[in-house]
Parts: sequence; structure tokens; C-alpha cells
Amino acid sequence: MSAPVGVPDAGTPAAGMLAEAWALDGSVALRPEPFGALAYHFGTRRLSFLKTPELVAVVRGLASSPTVAVALREAGVPEAHWPAYVAALRGLATGGMITRRAA
Repeated sequence: MSAPVGVPDAGTPAAGMLAEAWALDGSVALRPEPFGALAYHFGTRRLSFLKTPELVAVVRGLASSPTVAVALREAGVPEAHWPAYVAALRGLATGGMITRRAA
């Protein structure tokens, strides 16, 4: 079974999402917190915790980056940590917090 449209398939290698363009959904607000940020989706009323300032930087950088890989690089995330960040981004995508956009 494949993932819904706009959501990365968990069975897809991380390289798939790394090469895609994503952005914070327009209905989502980020509230800075000492641990990172709270993401609130006004449409679904879902709340997500972005548990590190680095993840917040990545999510904020998605809209201005041509790919997830560029957003990770620009946020200073070491390449060895990318798989964990891709997993976090997949979770945000599944919850509708971030959405795929045209490159």
C-alpha cells in the first residue's frame, strides 16, 4: 500500500524525500519554545512538537530551499543525522504540517 498523495512513503529511501521540495503548510503556525517549537495546524487542530531548534530551522527553511537536502545543509545538520530528520519530516508530512510543493 502506498502513502497518500503528498505524503512520503515510509518505505521510500530517504534520498527520495531529500530531493523533493516541501514547505510548512499555510494553515500551520510555529510558536517558539525553549526546546524548539510547537506547530499548530488551524485546519485540523493538530499540535506537533518540533523537539530541537535545528528541526525548527529546517522546517522554516523548507519554503526557500529547492530541496529538503538543501534545507538540512543550510540549517547546519550533519549529514550523518539526516535520516533522523527525514523521519521527523515524514511525521510532519503525515500530520499535514508540511506539504510537498513544486520545485
